[in-house]
Amino acid sequence: MKLKTSLTIITGCFVIFLFIMLPIFLSVQNKNEDYVASFKGSDFSLKDMDNNIINQNSFDGPLTAIFFGFTHCPDVCPMTLNKMDIVLSKLNKENENLKFFFISVDPERDTPEVIKDYLSNFDNNFIGITGEPEKIFLLSQSWGIISQKIFSENGEYNIDHSSPVIILKEGKYVATISHKDNIKRSIKIFKKYL
Repeated sequence: MKLKTSLTIITGCFVIFLFIMLPIFLSVQNKNEDYVASFKGSDFSLKDMDNNIINQNSFDGPLTAIFFGFTHCPDVCPMTLNKMDIVLSKLNKENENLKFFFISVDPERDTPEVIKDYLSNFDNNFIGITGEPEKIFLLSQSWGIISQKIFSENGEYNIDHSSPVIILKEGKYVATISHKDNIKRSIKIFKKYL
């Protein structure tokens, strides 16, 4: 009898906990999505790895993905680009209208030649963008990307940066893909907007 009463009390407490916490969790999740969706990008003019002018109109189109990273990144950037390479290959014909931009947060080291060489390691046609550090900084901030140089004792540096793949439809934010999202989930997100 005591076991049944204990189980009833525990179940009741769990239901009350869910009743109280679920709206709070959903509210926080919605606020986070609203916060990310509030990023609109900004007017800019930079050059791609082939010396073509890239501006905010370059992000227009049926579907565009943008990713801020750098070629000296030891882990997240190559893993994310590799995942996106696999995702775009699996989407096959559906990805014909999809543009993918890799925007360097390390323009001092990432010249157009360096980016072009780096992106040649992937099967899909990623478009590399670099330019003046001030312009890159303003563009990354307009999309909510945070980056910071971290120097080591020998004067070398790495860059800590936020790493979502930002999905745009007709130049407007629609979704993000986290570096934690697996290939299957990433494909599902892209297919939702293709």
